[in-house]
Amino acid sequence: MKGNILVISGPSGSGKSSLMHEMMKRVENTYFSISTTTREKRAGETDGEDYFFISKDEFKKGIEEGNFLEWARVHDNYYGTSLKQILKELNAGKIVIFDIDVQGHKIAKEKFGNIITSVFLTTPNQNVLRDRLVKRGTDSLESIQKRLNNAISEITRVKEYDFLLINDYFEKTLESLISIAYASRHKVSSINTEEFIGSWAQE
Repeated sequence: MKGNILVISGPSGSGKSSLMHEMMKRVENTYFSISTTTREKRAGETDGEDYFFISKDEFKKGIEEGNFLEWARVHDNYYGTSLKQILKELNAGKIVIFDIDVQGHKIAKEKFGNIITSVFLTTPNQNVLRDRLVKRGTDSLESIQKRLNNAISEITRVKEYDFLLINDYFEKTLESLISIAYASRHKVSSINTEEFIGSWAQE
């Protein structure tokens, strides 16, 4: 069995990071694809763990050299996914987990096809999302409004995903996400069917 990709998208404030980190404690043989960004580090974030933080000039150079699987400009900053490490982990048979937006998901699906299983994660409604962003206390009111506008735009593309999870109760949502991760390993499109059939048919 080859490795496969689990894409998790959704608005900032929906609980993606907490759910992914907890899921990876419970699902073996996973690798989290750390994104590269040009935005400023937030309090408590660590370079090389939460993101790779680089300058806009460095990022643009990476684009020119083809170092990113996908990249996008969001809220006046660049975000991207490094290609080299992903291929290494896929060849090792791991579930590679992406935290990327709808643009990134579209590009990744075009490049990797059916080895991708995708989840769109969000709150029950935009009012809950607004409350979570305000309580988080890391963004200005202007930034929160930008994030809400972006979330409204992204929600219209939920039909491009395999699964929709509404994060109203953390443990319940986590249980569903873990189930999806395990199921993603067994998609026929993620298996070398020629090899399996040949092996199965041997006497």
